Amino acid sequence: MQLFKRPNINFLKAKYIAFFVSAVIIVSGLIFINRNGLNYGIDFVGGTLLQVKFAHPVKIDQIRNDLKEAGFKSAIIQAVENSSDEYIIRVEKMGTGEEEEHLKIAKKIIGVLMTPEEKNLAAQKQNLNLLSEEEIRDILAQGFPEEKAIAWAKKIADLKKKNKIIRSFEELREAGIPKAPLDYLKEKTFLGTVSIMRVEYVGPQVGKILRHKAILATIWALLGMLIYIAFRFKFLYGISSVLTLAHDVLVTLAFIYFLNIEFNLQIVAAILTIVGYSINDTIVVFDRVRENMPAFRKRKEANFDKLLNDSINQTLSRTVLTSGTTLLALLALYLFGGEVIKGFALTMLIGVIVGTYSSIYQSCAWLSVWHKFYGLKGLLK
Repeated sequence: MQLFKRPNINFLKAKYIAFFVSAVIIVSGLIFINRNGLNYGIDFVGGTLLQVKFAHPVKIDQIRNDLKEAGFKSAIIQAVENSSDEYIIRVEKMGTGEEEEHLKIAKKIIGVLMTPEEKNLAAQKQNLNLLSEEEIRDILAQGFPEEKAIAWAKKIADLKKKNKIIRSFEELREAGIPKAPLDYLKEKTFLGTVSIMRVEYVGPQVGKILRHKAILATIWALLGMLIYIAFRFKFLYGISSVLTLAHDVLVTLAFIYFLNIEFNLQIVAAILTIVGYSINDTIVVFDRVRENMPAFRKRKEANFDKLLNDSINQTLSRTVLTSGTTLLALLALYLFGGEVIKGFALTMLIGVIVGTYSSIYQSCAWLSVWHKFYGLKGLLK
């Protein structure tokens, strides 16, 4: 499908302006990132991971809104195996990150997820669904012999492990808890509608490892592209491609900072995807340059910038169609994909726009620069 009939736009006329604009964005981005850092997510700064089970189905949006109101604005919530009553909640590190603080955070989250009735009960009794086997034993040992308290506490803990949450005291009776300790537990405790399955601590050291691996993944991707392009075309094409990809990554990072997008592993995946998308666009233009090269060499007083402009114009319809449809899909993801995927979708939107721009004003512009220094010798296969 041809959107444009024989377009003849002199793109490279503005290549030095494009270099300047890109340099301003990249340098300012690097300065601010170096000074203030990115808005790192839980994957990089560490935090608390909490898996909870509800006694009844709960909508994920309701959990997210409740946590936002309580101050956990960047909480990540994920349903376990597409269930509607079991979720993994991750919140970023607060304070010094000591284990005691993680436990306080976990208890605070559970307090947020409780119903108003449960919050009133919690002021007088303990929530049996949040108690460990040792804590249940200590409660029972206050009114019964310790040996029996240990045995009953183990039965209750096993039941909780099996069912993930105790929904009624009748379940305890069916599990073999006698009437006397059962009545005692009813007096001292209540059954909340949310139970903690596990609490894990992601320390900052893990965050450093992830950050290091993310940087390495990007560097290896760039080196792989350099080798591939150098083998398929010529070394200077490979250098142009790597400079273009580095440009795309740095400009995208700058906008991630400017727009305060949370930097997590999803964003790393988005950046690597942008690298792949950008190189595909660049290779299409390079292929057309190579196809037009024989005719260019036969011309007298041939203009290399005109060859590059012709190649860009000839692939312009394809570029606009590919980028346009990709942008529409990403816009739909951003608008309707939900809170969890918004950062990824916005980063991809930025990356696709930057990648389309760079295939013209970076990769081809660099070929124009190399031609001025090396002539056609370094650009012919």
